Amino acid sequence: MRVDLTVNGERRQADDVWEGESLLYVLRERLGLPGSKNACEQGECGSCSVYLDGELVCSCLVLAGQAEAREVVTVEGLAAGDELHAVQEAYVEAGAVQCGFCTPGLIVASHDLLARNADPTDAQIREALAGNLCRCTGYEKILDAVRLAAQRLGSEERAA
Repeated sequence: MRVDLTVNGERRQADDVWEGESLLYVLRERLGLPGSKNACEQGECGSCSVYLDGELVCSCLVLAGQAEAREVVTVEGLAAGDELHAVQEAYVEAGAVQCGFCTPGLIVASHDLLARNADPTDAQIREALAGNLCRCTGYEKILDAVRLAAQRLGSEERAA
């Protein structure tokens, strides 16, 4: 089957898609977007998180056919060309990136949180990221990154 969708603002097409193929597989293997990671394939780790029509989803749980004529935004799509999004920059600067396997999903989930809540408490950050597992960082640097991104995004809004 053929799947037509918009990915990161660009109309894309994937051919010869098997009916049971996940959106994650299509993004990584057919469309060449390796940012979303394939870790658990059960929606338990959050490594494959993307936006589907503006809603945060685990792309491993979405059939590719369900994305037909819909809009997908991946971690790659958060950046503006070569310029990283403030959340992406904050993760790098705070040292929240170690092995990097969980990072794309955490960044997308953090972006989603900050779009809904510009000044989250630590408890709200923890709740928003609860569906994302990390085995390297101990989470403190991730919390630091979200706080830093919130501060910077808030500064940008005040300046605008």
